[in-house]
Amino acid sequence: MTEHTAEAGWWYDGGVGTVTVARDATAAFLRRATRADDDPDAPSGLAPGAHPSRVRGTAVEVDTDTALLVVSELVTNAVKHAPGPLRLELALREGTLEISVCDGSTAGPVLRAPDPERIGGHGMEIVAALCRYVVSEPTPHGKRVTAVLGVTRRPRLDTRAPAKRG
Repeated sequence: MTEHTAEAGWWYDGGVGTVTVARDATAAFLRRATRADDDPDAPSGLAPGAHPSRVRGTAVEVDTDTALLVVSELVTNAVKHAPGPLRLELALREGTLEISVCDGSTAGPVLRAPDPERIGGHGMEIVAALCRYVVSEPTPHGKRVTAVLGVTRRPRLDTRAPAKRG
């Protein structure tokens, strides 16, 4: 079986509005990458934020709201803690959506212990709770933080009318 893959990446200056523009780019990527080849309108019965895609007879659903939240948190961390440009990369592969942010800081993200009394500092806690896993790795110019979300696969229904028997 051929793996369904869609990939995209964007550079940002890290200035005002970066998080909003990154979220918009992510939403557009997911709309394009998860639109069914044979049905541009999402069929009814999908969870809110989920969009179908045909992958060799299989529907793929991505929770767009969760993906946008993860992008917001990762890009916010890069803007806040790593001066300079950053890159957002998305890869939708069979079974996962990889969300990566590359920035110029070598310091990895901090996952703090849950503390309901703390104001702020919950971003990586949220990302870790939503994702299958999160990894930070060094790059020649800083680091890459990758969060991996699961993608739901389910058989597509054949909506064609059955052949008449004579």
